[in-house]
Amino acid sequence: MMSFVISFFSGFALSASLIVAIGAQNLFVLRHGLKKEHVGPVVLFCGFSDAVLIIAGVSGMGALLGALPQVAKGFTLAGAGFLFWYGVKTLRQVTQSESMTVTHSASISLPKALVSVAAFTWLNPHVYLDTVLLMGTASTAQPSPLRPFFAAGAASASFLWFGALGYGARLLQPLFATPKSWKILDLVIGCVMLFLAALLLRQAL
Repeated sequence: MMSFVISFFSGFALSASLIVAIGAQNLFVLRHGLKKEHVGPVVLFCGFSDAVLIIAGVSGMGALLGALPQVAKGFTLAGAGFLFWYGVKTLRQVTQSESMTVTHSASISLPKALVSVAAFTWLNPHVYLDTVLLMGTASTAQPSPLRPFFAAGAASASFLWFGALGYGARLLQPLFATPKSWKILDLVIGCVMLFLAALLLRQAL
């Protein structure tokens, strides 16, 4: 019984250490949490996507990805292109003169939100390096019967993190009650996206 618990929390701790970082996906979830817009579907999509990737890694797909560097390069280039487009799009919002607050900010439909979060998730090459390759490698230290518990712990950390980020963002709403604060947030998000795009492009080339 204790071995199951240790394996679960080993996966939980490793996943938490990898996911709690400033990145495109986390910033997207944070922004939707602040706007209280499609939070549930976005959070669930991120959590289930991570769970699928974790299971794939523990099942041995990490070794397959490691043997196909051209596939990783393709994802890297696609991810760089998407991040560049989204970064420019976000920075353009900073120059818009119309008022934008938590209650009067530009909205997007649920399908568009899910397409965007899917791109942030599945076109990010580091997702495959961290979630699939690293989690898969780490799981080999666990005995085969305990690997499902390791994967369950890792997936639980993802669901907990995205839920806390998406629904906890509303605690920051008082800071985003003015148009200026939203412009600052968009400026930061846009710059981070362009920086990440440049890093991915450099990595691919």
